[in-house]
Amino acid sequence: MGEMHDYHGQCHCGAVRFTARTNLVSMGDCNCSRCRRLGWVMQSVPAADFSLHSGEEQLALYHFNTEKIDHLFCRNCGIEPFARGSDGKGNEMVMLNVNCLEGAPPVDRSTISHWDGANF
Repeated sequence: MGEMHDYHGQCHCGAVRFTARTNLVSMGDCNCSRCRRLGWVMQSVPAADFSLHSGEEQLALYHFNTEKIDHLFCRNCGIEPFARGSDGKGNEMVMLNVNCLEGAPPVDRSTISHWDGANF
């Protein structure tokens, strides 16, 4: 298992800023209609390992499909730096957009997990 690090993240304009503690070992992408368009690389973290520092008032909410995930994007720049939801056991989780993390290593998409959200 990789070493845990605190990563700082933000939307494009910097209005939404956060910190997340993760080891980036379970990154993935999804081919659902939304994720495919966004080009996300995702990493989930327990809600306790995520801190939103600024921009709560700038976040707009979007739900689709099962409406169980809070997709949150910046009203200023339109970037979705993270989403909130829960895992299959009911634990509160935050799904990070790895592309919004400062200092994250480059992602080789051939080495990450691929979720078939289009056929879920």
